[in-house]
Amino acid sequence: MIKKIILCATLVPFLSFAKVIKNDNISDLPKEIKNNRGEKDQEKIPKTVIIKTKKFKIRIDKQPNGNYLYQSWGANTKITAKPNMIISDGEIIPDGSGGNYYYEFNNNDYSYKVYRNYLTDSATKPPYTLIVTDIDGKIVVKQDGRVVKN
Repeated sequence: MIKKIILCATLVPFLSFAKVIKNDNISDLPKEIKNNRGEKDQEKIPKTVIIKTKKFKIRIDKQPNGNYLYQSWGANTKITAKPNMIISDGEIIPDGSGGNYYYEFNNNDYSYKVYRNYLTDSATKPPYTLIVTDIDGKIVVKQDGRVVKN
């Protein structure tokens, strides 16, 4: 009797899986399931984010033209003060298939990238990383950051 129960318990999921494989018509699936990086993922990207690193406060805003604006202050400076740096015409770039992305801004010979890390190897790793590189690709600044305000 126990053998029959165990046999049935192991076969039911297997047979259910076989039925799913047989019905492989993807056009029957809802749109949000078909698209791996569809509109639902795009809604996760905030229009404005404020990040605080060890040395900086960074505000990134989506502009009406679709580009992004980077503003930064010292870590202990209020955001209502005049920014120390403003960079316009930034863009957002998807990074992999797990939902990660980064903002990229160019200012003179420097590249500013603010990475959003949804998938990390540690639960304690901050969700944002600022990396500034010079024209030769040498890292000038690399700091982890946390969200102050979305």
